[in-house]
Amino acid sequence: MAHKRGFGATLWEYVTTVDHKKIAILYLLAGGFFFVVGGVEALLIRIQLSVPNNDFLVGGLYNEVLTMHGTTMIFLAAMPLIFAFMNAVVPLQIGARDVAFPFLNSLGFWLFFFGGVFLNLSWFLGGAPDAGWTSYASLAMNSEGNGVDFYTIGLQISGAGTLIGGINFLVTIINMRAPGMTYMRMPLFTWSSFVVSALILFAFPPLTVALFLMIFDRLFGSNFFDVAAGGNTIIWEHLFWIFGHPEVYILILPAFGIFSEIFATFSRKRLFGYSSMVFATVLIGFLGFMVWAHHMFTTGLGPIANAIFAVATMAIAVPTGIKIFNWLFTMWGGSISFTTPMLYAIAFIPSFVAGGVTGIMNAVATADYQYHDTYFVVAHFHYVIVGGVVFGLLAGTHFYWPKIFGTMLSEKLGKVTFWIFFTGFHLTFFVQHFLGLMGMPRRIYTYLPGQGFSTGNLVSTVGAFFMAIATLILLINIIMTQVKGKKVENDPWGDGRTLEWGISSPPPFYNFKQLPLVRGLDTWWIEKGEGKKALTSAEPVGDIHMPNNSFIPFMISFGMFVAGFGALYNSDYVWGIPVLVLGLAIIFGSMFVRSVKDDHGYHIHKEDLLDDEEVKG
Repeated sequence: MAHKRGFGATLWEYVTTVDHKKIAILYLLAGGFFFVVGGVEALLIRIQLSVPNNDFLVGGLYNEVLTMHGTTMIFLAAMPLIFAFMNAVVPLQIGARDVAFPFLNSLGFWLFFFGGVFLNLSWFLGGAPDAGWTSYASLAMNSEGNGVDFYTIGLQISGAGTLIGGINFLVTIINMRAPGMTYMRMPLFTWSSFVVSALILFAFPPLTVALFLMIFDRLFGSNFFDVAAGGNTIIWEHLFWIFGHPEVYILILPAFGIFSEIFATFSRKRLFGYSSMVFATVLIGFLGFMVWAHHMFTTGLGPIANAIFAVATMAIAVPTGIKIFNWLFTMWGGSISFTTPMLYAIAFIPSFVAGGVTGIMNAVATADYQYHDTYFVVAHFHYVIVGGVVFGLLAGTHFYWPKIFGTMLSEKLGKVTFWIFFTGFHLTFFVQHFLGLMGMPRRIYTYLPGQGFSTGNLVSTVGAFFMAIATLILLINIIMTQVKGKKVENDPWGDGRTLEWGISSPPPFYNFKQLPLVRGLDTWWIEKGEGKKALTSAEPVGDIHMPNNSFIPFMISFGMFVAGFGALYNSDYVWGIPVLVLGLAIIFGSMFVRSVKDDHGYHIHKEDLLDDEEVKG
């Protein structure tokens, strides 16, 4: 069967695909686009704050840009980019031919995408949300216009896609591992994806509930958060942070997984303390649910609650510390090659540790009264998110690019990108610690000369432009690499350890002609050590069952998009209810077609596989 792959594939193939590798590329493109959008919003914020009494972005518009920067970066950039690597790598690392539910995988992407588009259309339809990325009810309930409604409905649609994706990966990792792939032989990236999928399963429902309550309050006149009518605004904070703090670990754990793979690969050593790394990952996931109220030390929960959450927050530093020492010991005595991914990995350790240390400072409830709502907190979480997550995503992009696309990003340009980004990151956020300690509040759009904030803010703005330049160089690198189109072999780094490096780059659409037999941790390294040129097979060559592409996930997601507009404008315009009904009709019509359609997929026959091998030979 003829099968087009890569960038030559048509738009229609990508819209209807259920192949996890193509869905990974869709996540990469969409997440990359939103990363640039969020980055532009960050630059606008930094331009406004570069000098005192600036009027570049004034008042309400500044609040909109600030809110959309945070919301876009967390929900529409970091999350999809993490799902891009989970889709591209996890099925290959566990020796599976696809994810457990290919149809749901596609649905998860399109729900995320339409939710993100819905949210960003607010810019053109009366103004973006302006109550901060956390959208605290006391602010959000009093926000003029429809901005906050775009936030609640857009995130509801997008969050449904994430929840579906999490469930899919849980089932995939539990049920679809290759013969011999026990839990304690799974690569660390797969382990981190497994724990993250469990976190998504438990963390996103509280956000879903919170968003529903706010939708009902704002659009249908209920009183969950209206204090005057017997509601409680603090309930929003609890629900949001019960989701929001595990979300930090949903973002950082896959980055930890990527770094674990990179440290082992480029130190040419097995990861030090594998089992302790696994248990540390699980413990971080578990403790992540125990600390949400450290965001609320100043809301008046009382000294007992504050003490409990302070202790739990400090406890979570222990498994993270275990990981840091294991990465250092992996490099100790290793034969290190300083590739671009390895530079990001090495730079991540001091950067992330700095973010962790300020986190422990914030965990001291009494001291937090001083730090709370200042730029000290802004500096802390950017050191964690940029110094951890973004470094991880940039490292993963360079590391896995040849496996996803079959081409190699320029190492020279990669290193230029790294050094400029690394410099810009520390210039931007290091000085913000001191601005916070000097008393500069968060979320303000201007300040007076003579307050002592001018120099720090100017340095911070210069650093932000360094990061923008680095991102631009990365984009140039990507375009040049794809235009050249120079193909690479299975294991382009030469030191690959896990299953994905044992098959072609990019992988065939069925991944493995024969399911591999896993004989230990770092399977591909074991095979190479025995002088083998291919993975050991666990089965003879046989017919392979594959799922058909489907347009239905796109239509269900589009239906949600249409219904969202109907719900948002139901009280403002006479056409609101008909549009809502139309959207629901598209959703349920698509579901009905899916239910009655007899779709059994297709088979790639053994003869075609053998012919394909002869052609390659």
